[in-house]
Amino acid sequence: MSRNKYPEETVKRILDVAQRLFLEKGYENTSIQDIIDGLGGLSKGAVYHHFRSKEDIFNAVGDRYNERVVEELREVRDDKTLSGYGKLKKMFQLSLATADRDVMFTVAPDMIDNPRLLAIQMREIFSEVAPKYIFPVIKQGIRDGSIVTEYPRELSEVIVLLANIWLNPLVIRADLSEMEGRVRFFNELLCGMGLDLLDDEMLESYIRYCRLSRKETP
Repeated sequence: MSRNKYPEETVKRILDVAQRLFLEKGYENTSIQDIIDGLGGLSKGAVYHHFRSKEDIFNAVGDRYNERVVEELREVRDDKTLSGYGKLKKMFQLSLATADRDVMFTVAPDMIDNPRLLAIQMREIFSEVAPKYIFPVIKQGIRDGSIVTEYPRELSEVIVLLANIWLNPLVIRADLSEMEGRVRFFNELLCGMGLDLLDDEMLESYIRYCRLSRKETP
């Protein structure tokens, strides 16, 4: 059997086709066979060589959408001109103000019905987002006096868990009033620790994601 000399190109082809189908049909209505059929000659074995499941393909598509946001978060984390608190607030603004997230909320399935996708997101929270981005910023905030806490690691994990799981309408279904209540409570919780992170524009972003996940128009 000949060896694939260009695995990166194969992966790109798979993700390009999957992304198009997810946008056209939605995640739930797209099957692995649909993706294979759209690849024009690539075998099922070739697809499964790179991805174990449709969930893995969807997660890889999401990672491509998130690449720009991750790069922006890295730049904020390494910015020498901002305080720890300033970095944390800017990270929230960046993560909520991207059209790519709108796209993902439009096509993504309910994660509560897709536990593998939920498990992937939980793993990323604890292995990537919290320790590599939020935790260093909170530690800096403690050093420069802009953040006060005796539990920087725990605070970083709780912030990301609440923001990405509890406030995620793809995980916990909520109508618009419930989502608004959760966001305002989340902000009160943070304000009680001296972290006033969410403004009205960010609140509107959460409401928009809620509408998109419910396939509603403003």
